[in-house]
Amino acid sequence: MRNYLNDGRTNWQRLICLIAQALIKYLRPFIHTHRRLAFILDDTLFTRDTAKKTELLARTFDHDDQVYKKGFRALTLAWSDGDTLVPVDYALMSSKDAKNRIGGASTNQDLRTLGGRRRAQAVRKMTDVSVELIKQAMANGLKAGYVLCDSWFSSPRMFLALKRLGLDTIAMVKKSSKVHYLYRKRHYSIPALYKRLASSKYHTKANYRYACVVQAEVEQPDGSIESFPVRLVFVSNRGQSDRFLVLATTKQSLHPEEIIQMYGRRWQIEGYFKIAKQYLRLDRSQVQSYDGLCAHIAVVMMAYDILAWRQRQEADVRTLGDLFYIMNEAMPDLALTQDLAWLLEELNLIQAAGTAEMSSALNNIMVQFETHLPQALATQLGILA
Repeated sequence: MRNYLNDGRTNWQRLICLIAQALIKYLRPFIHTHRRLAFILDDTLFTRDTAKKTELLARTFDHDDQVYKKGFRALTLAWSDGDTLVPVDYALMSSKDAKNRIGGASTNQDLRTLGGRRRAQAVRKMTDVSVELIKQAMANGLKAGYVLCDSWFSSPRMFLALKRLGLDTIAMVKKSSKVHYLYRKRHYSIPALYKRLASSKYHTKANYRYACVVQAEVEQPDGSIESFPVRLVFVSNRGQSDRFLVLATTKQSLHPEEIIQMYGRRWQIEGYFKIAKQYLRLDRSQVQSYDGLCAHIAVVMMAYDILAWRQRQEADVRTLGDLFYIMNEAMPDLALTQDLAWLLEELNLIQAAGTAEMSSALNNIMVQFETHLPQALATQLGILA
């Protein structure tokens, strides 16, 4: 088994993509067409504290403890429909700076081979590798409309690269004074733009402070500037009046509250990292080779896919028991609740009126209500032939 894991000829990344594609295909009938599908991009520390000669081992900064540790960054791409998270691709990243690499790279690896390309990918810029993972996922038939990521991956250049792939980004933006956006014919950094909005007569909203549309600019290789619109939403940071978070999206039609709600879905990948480390032993492998570590991550992802599949079968937040799967059709997220609210309102009006034609009116209302039911539910109840 260990020899098989250490074999660099196995394309583990493509295998994970194909498994994810099959799992998502299985979930398709249970996902309402109005659901916004999204890729989620993030990385986590893959520690190797006791290792000394592991290939491409590097000193990696731990943002939680604010210290350097020996290990890798496990760059992960996942897919989500809001209920189920499915890991779809990954890359085991070393350090781009050769001074931080402890283990060194293999000297007998041909860069034209699969193992050689994987090692070359490990020392490249993480944002460039992230775009490659998304391209690979889309080439394998995975579809989504959005990419959710934190501030580490967000930049105007990243937004533009994803926009060219037909994907809109929803991300947290760094409050940096080095990145500027064009707002009302003037360039502002994020802190300066916040001061500009705070000094205006705009009133803060209940769920966010300010929202505006700015122009992001990216310099092209030929020296030209390509600009595109970005909607920014300034959100209070846990009720602290002197602190704020900034969310950005290239989808202008989204309401600020929708942007906040969609970005909250990004937390699902943090749950995946917790389960993978605490229960699936993500960073507890004894494998020493780089190929073996890549295979180990793939095995962990496959185990998580099985757990996600079983959880979706046994517990779905939108249904009671297995009724959802017996119907084999997704219940609308809003339409059904609107129908029920309308029905109850009409019943209350009739009851308050107390007319003699109550029976006839109730019958007409129920007929209209039944026509709005999902086809699968109506068939199960014997309403439709």
